[in-house]
Amino acid sequence: MKFPEKEKNHGYPACRPGIPFYLEWKKPAFIVFLLLPVPVFFVSIFLGTYPLSPLELLKVLLSHITAYEYSYPPIYDTVIFNSRFPRVLIAMMVGAALSTSGATFQGIFRNPLVSPYILGLSSGAAFGAALSIAVIPELPAQIGAFIFSLVALGFSYTMARVGRQTSTVALILSGVITSSVFGALLSIIQYMTDEKAVQSIVYWTLGCLHTSCWSKFFDAFPLVLTGCLIIYLLRWKLNVLALGEEEAKAVGMNVELYKAIFIIAASLAASAAVAVAGIIGLLGLIVPHILRMIFGPDHRKIIPLSITFGAAFLALVDDIARSTFGFEIPVGIITTLLGAPFFLYLLRTTKIGGWE
Repeated sequence: MKFPEKEKNHGYPACRPGIPFYLEWKKPAFIVFLLLPVPVFFVSIFLGTYPLSPLELLKVLLSHITAYEYSYPPIYDTVIFNSRFPRVLIAMMVGAALSTSGATFQGIFRNPLVSPYILGLSSGAAFGAALSIAVIPELPAQIGAFIFSLVALGFSYTMARVGRQTSTVALILSGVITSSVFGALLSIIQYMTDEKAVQSIVYWTLGCLHTSCWSKFFDAFPLVLTGCLIIYLLRWKLNVLALGEEEAKAVGMNVELYKAIFIIAASLAASAAVAVAGIIGLLGLIVPHILRMIFGPDHRKIIPLSITFGAAFLALVDDIARSTFGFEIPVGIITTLLGAPFFLYLLRTTKIGGWE
C-alpha cells in the first residue's frame, strides 16, 4: 500500500490530489476497515469464560431469529443476551466514541499527541465517580462521572476563553490545570474514605467492562451517537481547521464556532463513554494515528474509520482481557500497555508543536 506523501500545511491536505474522494471509498482496505466491526462482533460473542460452545451458541441464536427449534438451559439466554451482547456492544460503543473524539481533538489542536482527555475530562469523571462511590452512594457512579466530566470541560473552556477568542495553547494549559485540580480533589476523597470504597474507586479508574448491562448501553448510546454524528456530518470542516486558524479564517470559516462545536461534540461522546467504562487510556491516541498512517490525513476518511476501527479494536482488546487469562484484567490496563510504546514512537518521530 502506498502511503500518501505529506504536503504543506502540516500534512493536512483537503484531499489527496488527483484522487477523487468517492474513489477512496471503493478501495479494498477502506471497505475492510469499515466493515471490521461485523466479524469482530460475532467473534466476540463466541468468547467467554462460561462453557458454551460456538455450535451451541449458534443454535441458540438461530432459535431466536428463525423457526429453528432448539431446547437449551435457560441460563444460556442470560449468558448470551444479558451478558455477552451488552458487553460487546458497550465495548464497541466506547471504542468508537474515544477514537472519534481523539481524531477530532488531534485535528483541532493539529498535534498527534493529543487524546480525548486533553481538557481534563478523565480527571473530572474520576472525581465524579469517586464522589458517588464514597460520599453520595445514592448517585450512580455513571451519572456522577458524566456530570463532572462535563463540568471539567466547561471549566477548561471557560478559563481558556478570553473575550471571543479561545487559543489552542490556552485550552491545553487550562486542561492541565483542570486535571490537576480534579486530581487533587480525587486524592482528598481517597484519603478520607474507607478502604473498600478506595478499592472500588481505583478499579473504576482502571477502565473495566465487567459491569456492562443493557441499561448502561441505552443510557450512553444516545449521547455517543449524537456526538459522533455531529462530528461525522461536519468532518470535512476539520480539514480546514487543521490547516491553521489563520488559513481557516482566510477561507471564511467561523473558527471559534466550529472549534466549540467539535470540542462539545467530541467531549459529549467521550464523557458518555468514560461514564460507563471508566478511564481507558491511550485508545483515543493510537487508533486515529494508526488510521492516519495507513489512509492519510483526510478527516473525511479518518472520522468514519475511527468509528468502525475504534469499535473493533476495543472489542478485540476486551476479548483478550476476559478470555486470555484465568482471571479478568481491566481493559484500560491492556490499552495502556499497547499504547505506551506507540506513544513513545510518536514522541520520537513527531514535532511537539504540530505535524512534520
